[in-house]
Amino acid sequence: MPLIALIVSRFNTAMTSELLAGAERVLTDAGVHATQRPVFWVPGAVELPQAAMPLAKSGQFDAIIAFGVVIRGDTTHYDTVCQMAADGLQRVSLDTGVPVVFGVLTCENETQVWDRLGRQVGKKGEGHKGEDAARTALEMIDVLRQIKTCVALSA
Repeated sequence: MPLIALIVSRFNTAMTSELLAGAERVLTDAGVHATQRPVFWVPGAVELPQAAMPLAKSGQFDAIIAFGVVIRGDTTHYDTVCQMAADGLQRVSLDTGVPVVFGVLTCENETQVWDRLGRQVGKKGEGHKGEDAARTALEMIDVLRQIKTCVALSA
C-alpha cells in the first residue's frame, strides 16, 4: 500500500477540514490505512510547499496531497498567495519526482468553495475536490510505477 502525506492549511479550517475528510474517505476505500497517510497542519497556503519539500525529500512518501483554501479579498494578496502556493508545490514535485497534488481551492467567494466540496450552494455542483485530489494521488502513484517499470525494461 502506498504512503501518502496530507498537508492541510489551518486558514479557513472548516473548508480545509472538509477537503481532508473527502480525501480520507477515498483513501480508506482504496485500502490506505490511517497509519499510511499522516496529516500535517500548516498555518496557511503559502506554507504548504515548505512542509512538502522535506516530506518529498525523505523518500518515504509515494505522493503528497496539499490542501488549502484561498478566497479573493479586496487586495492583490490573493494573487500572490495563490501563485506562491502553486509555484512552490510544483517545484517540490518536479525537483523530487514525488507527485504533489494541488488541492488548493482558489475561489472568488465562500459559495464557490462549498460548491467544490459537494454542497452545491451555488448554481453548479463541482463534485468534491478533496476526493478528486486523493484519486489523483493514487493514479499518479500508479502511473509513475508503470513508467519506472517501462524504463527499467528498456534499459
